[in-house]
Amino acid sequence: MVYLDRIYTRSGDAGETSLGDGTRVRKTHPRISSYGTVDELNAVLGVALASGEFSEVDRERLLTIQNDLFDVGADLCVPQTDEPLEYTPLRVQTEQVEKLEQWIDSNTEKLTPLKSFILPGGSLTSALLHQARTVCRRAEIEVQHLIDSPDTLAINENILIYLNRLSDLLFVMARMANDQGAKDVLWKPGGKDA
Repeated sequence: MVYLDRIYTRSGDAGETSLGDGTRVRKTHPRISSYGTVDELNAVLGVALASGEFSEVDRERLLTIQNDLFDVGADLCVPQTDEPLEYTPLRVQTEQVEKLEQWIDSNTEKLTPLKSFILPGGSLTSALLHQARTVCRRAEIEVQHLIDSPDTLAINENILIYLNRLSDLLFVMARMANDQGAKDVLWKPGGKDA
């Protein structure tokens, strides 16, 4: 259980923060950008849940995803190392990725086949899920920047896979929110009728 008895510590006032292992880094470090963007994604999903209309199944799935995103942030916050730690850090598991794949597959079967790229929009719920999808893609890119950083310790490969699958799921859920894709807004290349 996590206990937060103080919200401000003043320890970050000089532009540094602590990772989960106690290491101090600049707030501009790619690791901080990575889990900061994951946190932003979680907040966007919170807005979607508060503003959109979801079935009980989708609401529960999104709440599960929000919890998973805290796992992603916790995983990113504690660098992987071969050195023994005093505790076992939380790591994103293959099962979390597989769960997303099952949800993608079960929804895709119900969707109207795509005949064009679609514009983010249609219903409010769909638009909010598309917004979450784009933030998810940015989180994925931030994690890839972290991986590509020359001084980065190993990163749990399940993080990148999880974010990749999650953006796919959010796309599918956005289409489901548009009457299973029937009310998707189609892209008209060059602004012309397709």
